[in-house]
Amino acid sequence: MRFDVITLFPEWFAPFFSSGVNRRAFETGQMELRLWNPRAYAQGNYRRVDDRPFGGGPGMVMLAEPLWQCLQAVRADRADPPAALAPVVLFSPLGQRLDHGSVARWAHSAGAVLVCGRYEGVDQRFIDACVDEQISLGDFVLSGGEIAALALLDAVARLQPGVLGDAESHRQDSFNPAQSGLLDCPHHTRPEVWNSPDGPLAVPEVLLCGNHERIARYRREQSLMQTARWRPDLLTQARRSAGLTPVDEAFLRASGLL
Repeated sequence: MRFDVITLFPEWFAPFFSSGVNRRAFETGQMELRLWNPRAYAQGNYRRVDDRPFGGGPGMVMLAEPLWQCLQAVRADRADPPAALAPVVLFSPLGQRLDHGSVARWAHSAGAVLVCGRYEGVDQRFIDACVDEQISLGDFVLSGGEIAALALLDAVARLQPGVLGDAESHRQDSFNPAQSGLLDCPHHTRPEVWNSPDGPLAVPEVLLCGNHERIARYRREQSLMQTARWRPDLLTQARRSAGLTPVDEAFLRASGLL
């Protein structure tokens, strides 16, 4: 799959190619990332990409024309007609919130053109003419779309085969349908007893017992407890979608979590 990112700050993306596990997605060719700066397609000596909003008000608005010209260059570079028609995505507070379901959809797609807005926003005429979808990270405002683009690319990269050390890792992640959309359970590692500032803290005994069935049940119960505590809305969704087993329901009732 190929992602093209239109951004005024392409240098933000450089570490993404060479750091962490997600670099494997690019080393294997499963993902391709190309960066485009709309300033290179702006007119005049100053290569201006923004201007004051009509009607007054604070801030600046990204100009439609440099973005349009940049998008045309992207489409020309995507020589194959189907690739040239890749969806154009704008990161915006107006967009649908990014979640596991949408990440999984992009992870099985052919890619997209990602537009990172800046300043007060993007000229609405470019949005109306060119943008197919808008995405938001949540109900807050960022200085630009770069962080959101990196979040999407990172989430997509880790779902590619072979990127994670263990193919089952992402199936145990929070929000994964394989876990009924619940939060992940707590995790522990060595030493068995950690001398914390508040005193010795031991790893739960069940994790050391070697009984895989007991461990799996313990982790499931911890996942249910974590979700009930931190994201009860996810627990409600799991119940409505029949994602909980009778054993899950019995545990929640016995624990006073229902």
